[in-house]
Amino acid sequence: MGARLHATLAAMEATPREDLPYTDDDVAEAADRLRRICTELPEVTERVSHGAITFFVRGKRTVGYLTDDHHGDGRLALVCAAPQGAQDDLIRQEPERFFRPPYVGHRGWIGVRLDVDVDWDEIAAIVASSYRCVAPKTLVRQVDPTA
Repeated sequence: MGARLHATLAAMEATPREDLPYTDDDVAEAADRLRRICTELPEVTERVSHGAITFFVRGKRTVGYLTDDHHGDGRLALVCAAPQGAQDDLIRQEPERFFRPPYVGHRGWIGVRLDVDVDWDEIAAIVASSYRCVAPKTLVRQVDPTA
């Protein structure tokens, strides 16, 4: 195995559970809270995709997903769509809470840490914003008649 591939694989190893700043109970609570928030939105369903609890509009467009130590990053987080320009602003304002997630960060998506002090009303607003970014306009109007 080449040195570069070996380094990449080593970086993707999971963090030992005892070294994480959160517990399995925290993961279960975050999943339950996200489930309640997301499934209140029109036509949102849940299924596991790429090993993560993921919420979809009409079974296709991703609203967001829960990550648990994704490739050994040591974070419990929500990854979701965000309005244009929001990613840079949020990361600049609160880098300890927001981050540019792998795979989708280049599209402006945000990562929101759920292993720090969490304001679940704020998370609900972030999820609603993500929904408005990805849902069909007919569904967005059901939650935001001015859209």
